[in-house]
Amino acid sequence: MVNPSPSIDQSSSATTITDLNIDSLVHCATYLNLRDVSSVAMSCKYLRRAAYSDSIWKRFSREQWPEQISSSFSQTSSMREAYLARHTALHKFKFSDPLVADFYTEPKPYNHLFLNTNEIIFSQSSLVHMMRIDSFLSGKDFLVTLSDHHARITCVRLFPLYETSLFRSETQRNENVLVTSSCDHSIRLWWKGNCQRCFRGHNGPVSTLSDKLLGDGSGKIFASGGVDATVRLWSLSSSGKRGQHALKATLYGHEKPVVLMSVAGYVRVWDTTASSAVRSSCCVGVTSVPGAPLDLKCHESLVYVAASSSVVAIDLRTMQKVFTTAFRQQELHSFEIMPSKSLICTGGTDRAMLWDTRRSSEPVAELDGHTGAVTHLHMDPYKIVTGGPEDSYINVWETDTGLQTNSLICSSPDVLGSGPSGPSCSAMAVNGCQIVTAGCSEEQGLVRYRNFTNATCHVSSDESELVSKFWGPQSYSDSDD
Repeated sequence: MVNPSPSIDQSSSATTITDLNIDSLVHCATYLNLRDVSSVAMSCKYLRRAAYSDSIWKRFSREQWPEQISSSFSQTSSMREAYLARHTALHKFKFSDPLVADFYTEPKPYNHLFLNTNEIIFSQSSLVHMMRIDSFLSGKDFLVTLSDHHARITCVRLFPLYETSLFRSETQRNENVLVTSSCDHSIRLWWKGNCQRCFRGHNGPVSTLSDKLLGDGSGKIFASGGVDATVRLWSLSSSGKRGQHALKATLYGHEKPVVLMSVAGYVRVWDTTASSAVRSSCCVGVTSVPGAPLDLKCHESLVYVAASSSVVAIDLRTMQKVFTTAFRQQELHSFEIMPSKSLICTGGTDRAMLWDTRRSSEPVAELDGHTGAVTHLHMDPYKIVTGGPEDSYINVWETDTGLQTNSLICSSPDVLGSGPSGPSCSAMAVNGCQIVTAGCSEEQGLVRYRNFTNATCHVSSDESELVSKFWGPQSYSDSDD
């Protein structure tokens, strides 16, 4: 007769992850990525000790910067602190030796400039040029020119491929489609270097496109605005290269050309269910701002509108003004917002200004040092980048303090010439540790690409700061050459 299996006391045999010793947890963490380790650190104090282990962060450092890790180990900080210090400094462009690559073009104005992870996209007149960065740096064929438009391109947007009818498999999830509008009355959707859709319906030049898609699931749509004073909604899931059935609605209400457009996350400003068969207004909310709008940006239920010498925040639920930030009577040329930090940056003449919306009477910092209008602005949690068409340099500033961290030349005076006819910054795009600028002289245009990811020469040597394990304090002359 078989003896019955001994009973097991479940309560006494239960083991949790915190019962493991630190060395075992650290070994387990070697199989996790950076995001997972950060999540472990937030769970409890005991797991945080393991997640902050030097061996884990040394591995991350070796994977991220294999050529920059020093064999010496500073006792003044942990590996995690050193990793984060370098990561932050790289995103603030606090180095003088980034990877620099120049590409020369025809001497035509750059209307739009985008920087994707491995792609630079820019438009000149009716042409769109797409450059693969890795192919460019390795000397392979890298340039694709899209030439189906017959007039100046007015707006360029990137949307996820998986939100269109072109999506076929999960291997394409990280790919994007390019959508362009033009003065030739058309909108075109591009993928793999070819025009996949052509949308027609505006009775005049198409001046702008929505910065985000609308809708849920497979029924994604984008919006366009035109000189014909209409807003039109287009489906990205419609089939057919001519896009005959893509137009879903036409919204009336504007009396002048629609030149700016932004999508709010949680508020419907237009009633898209109203009939567009007759030229009646579908608009459900109206407000006005002083002067001609320069730009607008949406965040949740607020829309920020830059006009004349002020930025006005409007609650889209009530269409009432929430606050106004005045720019000391100077005309605005650009602006950016960072709602997570309650910050607004405005570009004026000869300088930009950083504002805290919680105390908007005085700027947090004045970002001086420019010549003429500051028309190019980028702001992220690490840095603010400013530039303009009369400047050959762009300046980099810390977002939290407004302190300048770098100044980068956008041109090559020895090649393109200098002086009033020389090149300047006519377009700019920033993506993490990468930045691309474009400018042209009478002779030729220049697209300059910089990547700070593997930079090593720090721009300052403030002895009060922590000495990093990855680089020593060094000085430099203010030049990229």
